Amino acid sequence: MTAQDLEAARDRLVPDVVADGLRVLFCGINPGLMTAATGHHFARPGNRFWPVLHLSGFTPRLMKPAEQGELLSFGLGITNVVARATARADELSAEEYREGGRLLAAKVERLKPNWLAVVGVTAYRTAFGERGAGMGPQERTIGGTRVWVLPNPSGLNAHWTAATMAEEFARLRVAARG
Repeated sequence: MTAQDLEAARDRLVPDVVADGLRVLFCGINPGLMTAATGHHFARPGNRFWPVLHLSGFTPRLMKPAEQGELLSFGLGITNVVARATARADELSAEEYREGGRLLAAKVERLKPNWLAVVGVTAYRTAFGERGAGMGPQERTIGGTRVWVLPNPSGLNAHWTAATMAEEFARLRVAARG
């Protein structure tokens, strides 16, 4: 894929992978350019979402982004806080995050997943005005949906390894079984 292809993808919307009553609805920050170009969530090769999802036990095998539709059979789905594709999340404004949080809350109210898992603590804090939020389960609920904040699986997040991210994802998996 060329740089020109990626730039052209900025205007594309990436469809959610959702259904009513999921066990866990994972929520990325926003689509990256590779995701927008392919239409597959977490598609950039350096993104650790798919390996971490498998290492944490959510999926029985390592899945490829193009297989994202299969997540529904495991009671899992994917959406984003902000729909606009960017090369980096820091291109988003605080207002985009807040509006995205409002739209996400409405989506969660409609779909009623058991858990909403936001990948990225800064995105969660900004979207929902929860400045003191940390990793893990949150006090906030949206309708009957519990909220969990997970580390951002982007390759740019050097604070977490795939192994330590998988431990946090596995904590959610255990809670979601409950």
